Amino acid sequence: MNTPRSTQTSTQSGGPYNVGQAARMSNVSAKMVRHYESLGLLPTVSRTDAGYRQYTDKEVHTLRFIRRARDLGFGMAEIAQLLKLWQSRRRSSASVSRIASAHVAALDAKLAEMSAMRKTLVHLIHCCNADERPDCPILDELAQENR
Repeated sequence: MNTPRSTQTSTQSGGPYNVGQAARMSNVSAKMVRHYESLGLLPTVSRTDAGYRQYTDKEVHTLRFIRRARDLGFGMAEIAQLLKLWQSRRRSSASVSRIASAHVAALDAKLAEMSAMRKTLVHLIHCCNADERPDCPILDELAQENR
């Protein structure tokens, strides 16, 4: 039986990967890969003689971790803390839980704020006649001085 030859090269099974490959594999833009490295979220990687960065599966895995944390809304400082905990076998899960709990509390505060904004806007839309007259309670509210 003739089986197709694998088209996978050494750059697809462990690295090294260039920044574009690492970006694609981790679903992060090349610009963000460089940014994360500049912030210290990624260790400085080796470079070719021509100066091109070379990433391994370890860095790609770290980039995926960062991407997932960003998708959950964690800020860069929180991600830095989470990365340190993730990379430490001496970590305390309580430390991770504290970071996540604080993030949930911040999300809850944002949700409450957004809910209040929505309620105000719904009320203003309801008060608006939405006709050809220039009177508009939405604009009147926006023009109000700080209360």
